[in-house]
Amino acid sequence: MSETKVVNTPQKIAIVTGGSRGLGRNTVLNLARRGVHSIFTYNSNRAEAESLIHEVSEAGTKAIALQLDAGKITTFDPFVQSVSAALREMGAERFDYLVNNAGTSHHAPFDKVTEEDLDSLYNVHFKGVFFLTQKLLPLMNDGGRIVMISSGLTRFAFPGSAAYASMKGAVEVLTRYLAKELGPRGIAVNTVAPGAIATDFSGGMVRDNPAVNKQIAGLTALGRVGHPDDIGPMIASLLSEENRWVNAQRIEVSGGTLI
Repeated sequence: MSETKVVNTPQKIAIVTGGSRGLGRNTVLNLARRGVHSIFTYNSNRAEAESLIHEVSEAGTKAIALQLDAGKITTFDPFVQSVSAALREMGAERFDYLVNNAGTSHHAPFDKVTEEDLDSLYNVHFKGVFFLTQKLLPLMNDGGRIVMISSGLTRFAFPGSAAYASMKGAVEVLTRYLAKELGPRGIAVNTVAPGAIATDFSGGMVRDNPAVNKQIAGLTALGRVGHPDDIGPMIASLLSEENRWVNAQRIEVSGGTLI
């Protein structure tokens, strides 16, 4: 009787920006439940980052937190060096998945948006995403996956979101171009566009304002607002081998908002 040969597959590693809170945190946790290690970024709240590291360790995987202001492009080179050091700490030289999740909210009528507002959104939501992805690509394994986080606001329009939604629209176009250019490396690139989610994003507007919560629930086919655990498992699944043939797509995860 022949012995069954056990093949050890390398541990997968993800980089998740803005991973200490909200959708990013939920994504890191759901990747951990699938046995994926994470390097995630936080902006200023180290305590939140440490608590996530503890939660991930309880799932039997590893997480390393790195500080990053996603809008400060001049810090990206030293950040990439920190990523290399974190990978070595995990016993690897390269990573497999990138989730460009870090973001800031903005609500203002079109005629009240300032140049400073627009520049700040541009730096975080588009320029930062563009150049951080560019700088991390040499460390990504061929056959990897990239997920861009967009918004339902690129499909439907709510007054006061023109500047924010425009940046997310740019990211959706970038997704298709990256899918084309990175295809020879076997890297799939997709956009996930959540609807309104009950987190502390936008000052907790959806989570903590009953009137806003009720309004959005009434516009959603499934009759409620979204929660982080509606999004994180979907992103983790999209990164997995089961969805290897999904590429260059915008996938809205909104419970059927404004359909």
